[in-house]
Amino acid sequence: QVQLVESGGGLVQPGGSLRLSCAASGSTFVINAMAWFRQAPGKEREFVAAISWSGSGTYYADSVKGRFTISRDNAKNTVTLQMNSLNPEDTAVYYCAGDRQGMGGMLARVRRGDYGMDYWGKGTLVTVSS
Repeated sequence: QVQLVESGGGLVQPGGSLRLSCAASGSTFVINAMAWFRQAPGKEREFVAAISWSGSGTYYADSVKGRFTISRDNAKNTVTLQMNSLNPEDTAVYYCAGDRQGMGGMLARVRRGDYGMDYWGKGTLVTVSS
């Protein structure tokens, strides 16, 4: 089994920055790609960013491209989402997810709206408000 635990959420003013972390433990050798999703109040869950388990490949939703950066620390088994230039539309619960499929296959599913990742964290709330 794989456990994913997010941290780093909180309240931030518009234009500010926040750094989310996802710690993976357990049988992490089965994971080939990691991703962040978010779900705003009253809205459906949406894809935010993805990274291969090796950290060599990344992919972003258009809504966060240029503002968010996903990265991976192999030694610590963590995935980080650096979020800059935050605006109120970024307010959501952010979820970390892991998938056994490689990033190419995972992204193909995500583009079809299939968010059936193998492992999910419980989420961390990000609120952007003045």
